[in-house]
Amino acid sequence: MPLLFSYGTLRDPAVQRANFGRELAGRDDRILGFRLDQVEITDPHVLAVSGRTHHPILIATGDPADAVAGSALQVTEDDLLRADEYEVDDYQRVEAPLASGEKAWVYVAR
Repeated sequence: MPLLFSYGTLRDPAVQRANFGRELAGRDDRILGFRLDQVEITDPHVLAVSGRTHHPILIATGDPADAVAGSALQVTEDDLLRADEYEVDDYQRVEAPLASGEKAWVYVAR
């Protein structure tokens, strides 16, 4: 089962229910080689679901000493497609290493 690393709104149970029809199982972890920034959200659907005008966004640094805390969520391939639809064009999905030694899909700055 794939992992989806979330450091922002996809950790919110209400956002998970709206996008996936259920709350996702997961555990705390950290993603390596990134730092946090903010992006303004203008997509009406994402604004309605998240209730926030600004979302966190990961910026790649390439430095494994840089780490961001979040959740490694257990998802299906269909869940990943739903998450792709939810995320705005400022994000792209990539695979990246976690502090636990696993890899996960994550949305980062395009």
